[in-house]
Amino acid sequence: MPFVTPTFDEIRNDILRDIKNLSTDADIGVDSDLYIRASAVASVATGIYQYQGWIVRQIFADTADTEFLEWHARTRGLYRKSATTASGILTVTGEPGATAAAGYSVTRGSLTYTTTAAVTLDSDGNGTVAASYSTAGAAGNTTAITSGTFTSTPTGFDSTVVIGVMSGGTDQELDTELLARLLDIIRRPPAGGNKYDYRRWAMNVDGVTAAYVYPLRRGLGTVDVVITSSDGAPSAEIITAVQAYIDDQRPVTAKDCLVLAPTFKTVDISVGVSVSGLTFAEASENIIAALTDYIARLAPGEAFIKSQAEMIVSQVNGVIDRNMSSPAGNVLPVVDDSVVEWIREGTLEVVPL
Repeated sequence: MPFVTPTFDEIRNDILRDIKNLSTDADIGVDSDLYIRASAVASVATGIYQYQGWIVRQIFADTADTEFLEWHARTRGLYRKSATTASGILTVTGEPGATAAAGYSVTRGSLTYTTTAAVTLDSDGNGTVAASYSTAGAAGNTTAITSGTFTSTPTGFDSTVVIGVMSGGTDQELDTELLARLLDIIRRPPAGGNKYDYRRWAMNVDGVTAAYVYPLRRGLGTVDVVITSSDGAPSAEIITAVQAYIDDQRPVTAKDCLVLAPTFKTVDISVGVSVSGLTFAEASENIIAALTDYIARLAPGEAFIKSQAEMIVSQVNGVIDRNMSSPAGNVLPVVDDSVVEWIREGTLEVVPL
């Protein structure tokens, strides 16, 4: 039978009962000296019980506080992953032959990117240069090409800059994410290079937030690992780091391991619905949220199944009829020796029937 920790009131009542048993004429009223002393002792005992309970929680990884969770992880060779910096390419223009050293800053709203290499414009006055976000974290990631301006324009350059898609930025690993990796290695111990080992190796690298393993995709002895960063494409630096880490960890008998980023393939959805019991705007919001969640859970290489999406719409509260006009059928990603497409959300349109 488990031990039930007594409450403060129960401890104090037990003390007062013992005092009364020892001295039947003792005054144990709420304003008595004995009552106050019993309250003080009960308070200390309650604190000790709470401390013991806290100690017990630190014994188990899934209830441990941050510091002790990291201790548990270190016993398995796991360490909290650091934040990584988003990076990408800037396109600059100006006078042919103009040169700028590394270290120039480009801003767009609250975002600031800094060039990490020198650049010389070609004969047409165009050039590209690598840049990274000012601080580590997912905030520097972008999903589309945008424009920005130099904070201090180099001589011979135009002030307007084209900012390419910036990727690879991730926040510091959360406790829940570190715990998930720890529980994974406990529940699936290293097994000499099975697919779970490859996923674990990829997930150990800073900047990787998800990894998908495809054994034998290119033939016997091959393993392909598709990685993502903050639900987007990883940077070239992260891909290189994961490739190097896995090559160092994998069995010597494994012939070939390829680490790659998924190629995005967007799917546009248009669905007409009839609703009852709620407004069309409310139903539309719920449908978009449900379809967004469905697409977000698709792994790289996994198809968008139209019938599943239609079923999801039908299950939304208040929908009594639906007709999905786009896409016309299932959307199949390309998966071959060099590309693994990843179905992502395009435009979502909900219209009344």
